[in-house]
Amino acid sequence: MICLIAGLILFLGVHSLAIVGLRPRLINQWGLSLYRALHALVSLAGLVLIARGYADTRLAPVVLFDAPHALRLLVVALLAPVFPFVLASALDCRLRTTLKHPLLVAIKLWALAHLLANGTLAGTLLFTSFLAWAVLTRISLKRRTGSVRVTVLGVGKFGDAVAVLGGLTLYYAFLTGWHHALIGVTPLP
Repeated sequence: MICLIAGLILFLGVHSLAIVGLRPRLINQWGLSLYRALHALVSLAGLVLIARGYADTRLAPVVLFDAPHALRLLVVALLAPVFPFVLASALDCRLRTTLKHPLLVAIKLWALAHLLANGTLAGTLLFTSFLAWAVLTRISLKRRTGSVRVTVLGVGKFGDAVAVLGGLTLYYAFLTGWHHALIGVTPLP
């Protein structure tokens, strides 16, 4: 559990620098290239620790609740827009404009759905942490001025179609095999 907690602190901590106002100062001190390189390294280290720590906790899980079988269908439905929203965050499309921050919406849906489906202490810690971070980030974005926007890919008038069809295709791939191959759990009931 220590490894999971350390990974969450590293990953979410480095992604929270803008929330607490440190990102602009660090970029001014170090320069954008060094900041991005260090951000990427700390993020990667955090992800590795999260994956390793979560995998370790699955060997001897502390079970808080057992999710009912019917709840898995709700979880599958809640997760359906996640990949389209992730793609919309990188595309010039109406979906991105409407949601304002589709990646944060995707993270919130992903975390909530996984909270419902995973009744372990480690799962609760992991998914609650990401949900809380996404909520706090969204609140801070409303208060920030001059925040840096992500460069989006121009796909013309087909941006929404690319986001939805591409996202649903990725979701189908995760449902039918990738989730099991990467995580070791089959998501379909």
